[in-house]
Amino acid sequence: MNLPNKLTVLRLVMVPVFLIAYLISKLGFSGSSAVSAVLMLICYATAELTDLFDGKIARKHGLVTDLGKVMDPYADTLSHLTFFVCFMDSGLMPVWAFLIIMWREFTQLFMRMLMMGVGKAVPANIWGKSKTVLYAVTSILSIAYIVASAFVAGGDWNVIAEGVLYVFYALSAIAALLSFITYLMAIIKSKALSGMTR
Repeated sequence: MNLPNKLTVLRLVMVPVFLIAYLISKLGFSGSSAVSAVLMLICYATAELTDLFDGKIARKHGLVTDLGKVMDPYADTLSHLTFFVCFMDSGLMPVWAFLIIMWREFTQLFMRMLMMGVGKAVPANIWGKSKTVLYAVTSILSIAYIVASAFVAGGDWNVIAEGVLYVFYALSAIAALLSFITYLMAIIKSKALSGMTR
């Protein structure tokens, strides 16, 4: 297994570790919220850095593999949904936004597998790139809020911060939906799956 794929595996390992870090806050012992927040920040930073470097290294050194093509989007989906499940459970993320993103991610993953089955690829669209950026920004802001909440007393800033987060969750859901619609339209237009046996 080459270095980019090892980094992707590390990202997959960080997913359950992030969930465990979040659940520490539920234990209720003194300082559990602070410990949980710091560990979540470390896990998230590690996951995002591996996501950043695995693709760059693979493309720069010609280390793109069939395993990497499948494992990388799977790791993306699993990590993002795990982050958002934690944010939803904490009351930050609206349930409707999570459901839209979850349905989009699983359906997109299925469509991507179909396209790989016929040896075709659909290029990234502007909404897909916007979705990726919004996922990252929203997650960073959410973790920053959780960390701040663990160390700073509540006040008016909570209401403002939660309002800002709601807007970013809504934008993430909208971008996710539009990126999928654009992706689906590109597949239909290409007729790449028209010859698939049924």
